[in-house]
Amino acid sequence: MAVLQFGLEQTDASSKARAGKIRTDHGEILTPVFMPVGTAGSVKALTQQQLMEEVKAKIILGNTYHLYLRPGMEVLEGAGGLHKFMHWDRPILTDSGGYQVFSLAGTRKITEEGVMFQSHIDGSRHLFSPEKVMDIQRSIGADIIMAFDECPPYPSEHRYAEQSMHLTHRWLDRSVERINTTNDRYGYTQNLFPIVQGGTYPELRRKSCEYISSKNAAGNAIGGLSVGEPENMMYELCGICCENLPATKPRYLMGVGTPWNILECIALGVDMFDCVMPTRNGRNAMLFTSEGVINIDNKKWEKDFSPIDSGIDCAVSTYYSKAYLRHLIKSKEILGLTIASIHNLAFYMHVVTMARKHIMEGDYASWMKSSIEQFRQRL
Repeated sequence: MAVLQFGLEQTDASSKARAGKIRTDHGEILTPVFMPVGTAGSVKALTQQQLMEEVKAKIILGNTYHLYLRPGMEVLEGAGGLHKFMHWDRPILTDSGGYQVFSLAGTRKITEEGVMFQSHIDGSRHLFSPEKVMDIQRSIGADIIMAFDECPPYPSEHRYAEQSMHLTHRWLDRSVERINTTNDRYGYTQNLFPIVQGGTYPELRRKSCEYISSKNAAGNAIGGLSVGEPENMMYELCGICCENLPATKPRYLMGVGTPWNILECIALGVDMFDCVMPTRNGRNAMLFTSEGVINIDNKKWEKDFSPIDSGIDCAVSTYYSKAYLRHLIKSKEILGLTIASIHNLAFYMHVVTMARKHIMEGDYASWMKSSIEQFRQRL
């Protein structure tokens, strides 16, 4: 068993974009990387084989809140952890469940101890403390475990954002203590990532970066962005965080975003991304392509027999036509949701793969500028 390792291979001369390699006991991850979200042990509408072969995902996310409520720890422990339960032999990252709990604004109560909340399934009451959330993520079997944090809403008053940040830091201390006094599960190393908070206040972000960096964790995450703030503000705060987090550790920006958001944040020095957008938008007929954004519901695609996207390395995207996918979506055929989800995820993988290539070649900034113009077009 080896603690997660990160090695930088190249920093782009024209930006702060980095190419690196993360090593876990379940395999290597080349960065920048996009991680599909498998909330309940499944990336919606896809099989694990499709994730590996068509999407070419190297790491996925599981959700602590959802997996804790269903199927529950007894089932997951009985299966030997989430990897074995879902037959996935590559790395898994679990979020702390904090974001889901805090989105249940009407049915939860935050205290120093943790968060008391009601299950969305049966209304039962549960307490998530930092210690319990570490234990749950150990039981799930994640390679990368996220510290328990509070994600303040946007907008938040300075006083609230500051109090929330200090609470997140105290919870981080307890998360670290619990990880340090418990054993890895299932025979491989489990690595804790702290989370930067501080709302939209630059000085709080800097303080939070300083605090979590002092923990010398295997990697660090930037939380509380893409929660409603303007794009430019997100980029400014993300840049501040990257400048104040150690360059020798991977930086993970949580829950962001569109392909152009990802490219902009790679230029600031982010290494890891996740977002439900490719699958959620795909299920709602919005496709991201190398030519621009498509609403496949539109009648203009009814007789377009060209491939969904011939510009990316994905058999599904080059095999099926826009007209056929439109027909499936209009007919509410489940296959339509699968094809759209595979395509969007494969496109996100294409974006980060090309980003890495251009970082290695040293022309990332110019490539990014032309790519963003292309990707943002509405077709």
